[in-house]
Amino acid sequence: MPELPDITVYVEHLERRLAGTTLERIRVASPNLLRSADPPLEAAYGRVVRGVHRMGKRIVIDLERDLHLVIHLMVAGRLRWLESGAKIPRRTGLAALDFTAGTLLVTEASPRQRASMHLVHGEEALRSLDPAGLEVMTASAGEFRAALRREDHTLKRALTDPRIMSGIGNAYSDEILHRAKLSPLQRTARLDDETCDRLFAAARTVLREWTDRLRRDAGDAFPTHVTAFRAGMAVHGRYREPCPVCGAPVQRIVYAENETNYCARCQTGGRLLADRALSRLLKSDWPRTLEEMEG
Repeated sequence: MPELPDITVYVEHLERRLAGTTLERIRVASPNLLRSADPPLEAAYGRVVRGVHRMGKRIVIDLERDLHLVIHLMVAGRLRWLESGAKIPRRTGLAALDFTAGTLLVTEASPRQRASMHLVHGEEALRSLDPAGLEVMTASAGEFRAALRREDHTLKRALTDPRIMSGIGNAYSDEILHRAKLSPLQRTARLDDETCDRLFAAARTVLREWTDRLRRDAGDAFPTHVTAFRAGMAVHGRYREPCPVCGAPVQRIVYAENETNYCARCQTGGRLLADRALSRLLKSDWPRTLEEMEG
């Protein structure tokens, strides 16, 4: 799923290409994409783009007359910028937004088609789509502590819940927790101020570093390599590979469709966290520590 660094870079490139241009039409290839009916899409035709901004993991294209196109790419959705009138790919294409400057394609490499697009009128309607999680990059340490402790969750859940933290998903939460040397299963209610502040610093550093890196990688070209698995990540997507800090093999917890990666030596004092599927299968044979696993 594109997260804060990816969405930020998308928005910056769209702002440069779209601000001041006119939306001519929207060609929708998949009816599952459009999740609103009032106002109709035709109300946006001929409207000038006033700006583009990020709202959590959503991309908002602001049009004149207080209209807003809200695109949520979910897990497999991606954007492509092409010449005006570009064809919609048969298998992956969801929609084409035709502007006077070019065409923005919305694609999704998944048969489940979770990506969504809304057209709304007015700030109140726009706010109704905002989960309103904390913006880590502009928040204070005190605001971060308050958001974490508002409810008792695991750190992994707290970082990825869009109502608690804005724009952070599965990939960057793994990287943040590794940088802070904290277990993904540690409870937020048990965090002292020093630990909260360490997590806050790690979150800001990781998000800033990756946003800067993705900006450099894209350069002037529209970003095309948007993925949750990137070379240079410390633990995410690196199961069984050596941790870049201590060399221990990266571990994982798998639950439903989600996978959490972590370093046992750096984050959990060498203790392996129970993987629900494997620990049920292996029962007493499930290793408790790195030493047991390696033995």
